[in-house]
Amino acid sequence: MPLPAPTLPAPDALARALLLVAPSLDVGLVRELERITGRGAEPLTDVPPPSDAPLLCVGDALPEALRTSRLLWFHSVNAGTDPLLARGPWPGSALLTRTVGRMGERMAQYVLGWMLAECQSVPEFTAQHARAHWERLPSELVVGQTALIYGTGRIGAAVGRLLQGCGVHTVGVARTARTGPAPVSDRVVPGFDRVIGATEDAGALGEARWVISTLPLTAATEGFFGAARFAAVRGATFVNVGRGATVDLGALETALRDGRVRRAVLDVLPAEPAAPGDPVWKLPRTVITSHSSGITTDEDIATDFAAAWEAVAAGRRPALTVDVGRGY
Repeated sequence: MPLPAPTLPAPDALARALLLVAPSLDVGLVRELERITGRGAEPLTDVPPPSDAPLLCVGDALPEALRTSRLLWFHSVNAGTDPLLARGPWPGSALLTRTVGRMGERMAQYVLGWMLAECQSVPEFTAQHARAHWERLPSELVVGQTALIYGTGRIGAAVGRLLQGCGVHTVGVARTARTGPAPVSDRVVPGFDRVIGATEDAGALGEARWVISTLPLTAATEGFFGAARFAAVRGATFVNVGRGATVDLGALETALRDGRVRRAVLDVLPAEPAAPGDPVWKLPRTVITSHSSGITTDEDIATDFAAAWEAVAAGRRPALTVDVGRGY
């Protein structure tokens, strides 16, 4: 059964709403949230405030006790809202917004950094240095090569724009292909030379030099990169800055061992943090980073919340509204 569409908070309800903020938020950020909303903040805990006033919450988790009709609006300090939505049904038509900030730029820089490191043989030179071994190694140009980028939203588009600036051919993968009216072929989507649908990616996977995922975790994307998709890869490097559970690690390991996937750079894992004995550390030709490609700053949170507040006050749906049915 589809979930009801979120409604914009009514002006009178928003005026009466209590501002609840996660205790983990920095005091400077809390002061800024108080300034934006024009009211004092109270701690966001699992004990409902002794009042029947509507609730405006800012944090990373919504306690079960607050998943009620009192919830007017929840602003997530994170871009990914899957942990928030996975904890239980979303309350009625409460508005859910999220923080993206400059995360797309940071993730794009991360992706490009690893691409350039690979083209300049940085892993090989690092290994040679550890052995005090001198050997010249060839470099590879990124210019003219193809990056297949899964996810064409704000983050995927930011990755695409930066790669385009380096002469990389960018192909975006969306839920469905984006085409314009005949006789026009592909509609222009900023950051991508063309956009294809997720069911049309087999050929593109075989042509790509890099396969990059910025996918959110939803019911449709869990285990998205499995045996079938990795079987279509022909020597590409796989980079995941989206969500760990979108990847079947067993299928990735098989593809790495038989050479279909050249390398893997994983900033996210299905279970984090990975324990020292976790088999994921043994994946061949793989680098794991600590979910750090797009760390959110307090400035990001304040800026995106302020924009959402301004939109709601003007009767507009905030640009960073989450469709709780889709999960992003």
